[in-house]
Amino acid sequence: MDSTKLASLGWRPFFQQQIDLHHWNYPVCRVVAQHRNRLELLSEAGLVELALDPGMPAITVGDWLLLTPEGKFLRLLERQSLFRRKAPGKKVDEQLIAANVDTLFIVTSLNEDFSLNRIERYLSLANEARVEPVVVLSKSDICEEPERFQREVQNLNPLLMVETINCLDASTVHKLLPWCGTGKTVTLMGSSGVGKSTLVNTLLGDAVQATGSIRENDGKGRHVTTGRSLHQMQEGGLLLDTPGLRELQLTDCDEGVNSTFAEITALSKQCRFTNCQHGNEPGCAVQDAISRGVLNARRLSSYQKLMREQAFNSATLAEKRAKDKRFGKMIKSVLQEKKAHRS
Repeated sequence: MDSTKLASLGWRPFFQQQIDLHHWNYPVCRVVAQHRNRLELLSEAGLVELALDPGMPAITVGDWLLLTPEGKFLRLLERQSLFRRKAPGKKVDEQLIAANVDTLFIVTSLNEDFSLNRIERYLSLANEARVEPVVVLSKSDICEEPERFQREVQNLNPLLMVETINCLDASTVHKLLPWCGTGKTVTLMGSSGVGKSTLVNTLLGDAVQATGSIRENDGKGRHVTTGRSLHQMQEGGLLLDTPGLRELQLTDCDEGVNSTFAEITALSKQCRFTNCQHGNEPGCAVQDAISRGVLNARRLSSYQKLMREQAFNSATLAEKRAKDKRFGKMIKSVLQEKKAHRS
């Protein structure tokens, strides 16, 4: 195993410590693209493909895999970070988005699509995954007061990194390069039409992704990127491109939401009742902060919505997992009975 070559793909001691001496010379690969029935993997030897098998665990772009000398799947290495969401639509399932990411660029455009609530949703996702978030305000060239929007986002958290750019202008995109060094993995998330594909092309220095226009009537975009893929950037880092997410429902994200709304979490501890819902209860420190102008009422509403959503989705998914487990046990029991009957 050549750790020096692998380092450019994001390999680090966290992953290396998971390889025992018996498997030391086995090939390790990083998933750079995922298709319906196969994976594209990149290793020190180059690009290889691996057919997906029902017996494999759930794998996503950014994962590290240990293969056999023959190139067969052996093991999925423990992840350093993982982005996931409830599967879109009515389907009760969990969808993996990206793994082993260092920085999340939350891209939002400075037009009618701008939403603090949506930014808080992405921040909760990043904080749950323990990935550094950077809010990227795009299309500054078409906005008369970009500084006003930047102040609004910065007010969410004084320590939050916020950059205002024009995705077509490499000189403004240069602000993002400190997060794009060799061995670092960044991913972009945001609604369709916010300039993600254009930003990807600028960061990569090539027209890797097609770009599309936005609808004039509401400023919303059309899907351009349709799959997840990992690309090498000019600065040496890796960029994990994802499709625009029209629906991002949180699940198992209690810690992430509480971290995003740290001031509400801190105020909650001062409420008279431990189970305070921050409504009309007496002695509510959160409502008191709102009445004194210390806390924005919109902020509380966003917090409560995300907490309800993630709690509901988490409970629904937990129920499905329990049901699947019971079904699996039943199948196993039936097979054992059939085997005993034959004997």
